[in-house]
Order: sequence, then C-alpha cells, then structure tokens
Amino acid sequence: MTSCNPFTQPRNPAYKRYARRMAVSAVLYTGAIVAASSLLHKHSTASVGTIAIALLPGLAVLGMLWSIARLFLELDDEYLRMLEVRKAMIATGLTLAICSVWGILEIYTNVPRLPLFFVFPLWAVCLFAGMAANAWGTRGGAK
Repeated sequence: MTSCNPFTQPRNPAYKRYARRMAVSAVLYTGAIVAASSLLHKHSTASVGTIAIALLPGLAVLGMLWSIARLFLELDDEYLRMLEVRKAMIATGLTLAICSVWGILEIYTNVPRLPLFFVFPLWAVCLFAGMAANAWGTRGGAK
C-alpha cells in the first residue's frame, strides 16, 4: 500500500521539502495570528497599518498553498502525484459543499455565521477525508 502522508514517505525528497515548507508556513501563520490578535482589536478602523497587520496570516496561508502546489510539481512519481491531487480535490469538494450549504442556511435561517477565516482550516481538516479515501481506495492494490 502506498501512502501519501509526507511523514510516512521520508525517502521521497519532494515530501521532505513539502514538510519543511509547511512547517515554516505554519510557524509564520501561528506567529502572525498571535501578532495580529495582540495588536489589533476585533473591529479596528481600517488603515494601511491595520490592514497590513491583518494580512500577515493570509500571507502565511498563501505560503501553505504554494507549498502544496510545489509538492504537486516536484513529485516525480505520477501515482503519488495522483494521490495528492485526489486528496486535494476531495478536500476542495467537501469544503465547497459545506460552505455552500452553510451559506444557504445563513441566508434563510438564524444559524451562526461562519467567518471566512475558517474556510482554509476547514479545507485542511477535509484533507483527512481525502487521505482516508486514498487509504481506502488503495487497499488491496492500486485503483
């Protein structure tokens, strides 16, 4: 069975670079969230400075997305690349489905609003569903 977990594929250099890039981006994301939360109030007046500080976590998210894109480009094994793309497609589909259905609920009912901030973390959680689908789909041989 082939896994697409970067932590179980230590010999593939593309996964090593991916894990290193994601770790750097995650540290930057965490630091940017802590900095923005401590420097800005929830409803700060929009200015060049407040917008710049508020955008810092977004830049770290872009770093994570770039890391994923680089992994797709650097994987020389087409099967592993297919598993990674399938995992991302499943996560994207689930995220779109959840956000679309929840958005409709927000329009017609009084359910709590889902801040857009949670879309990327939701997508990241949905990657686990993609990993599970890959693991289930590769049981007993490649499919």
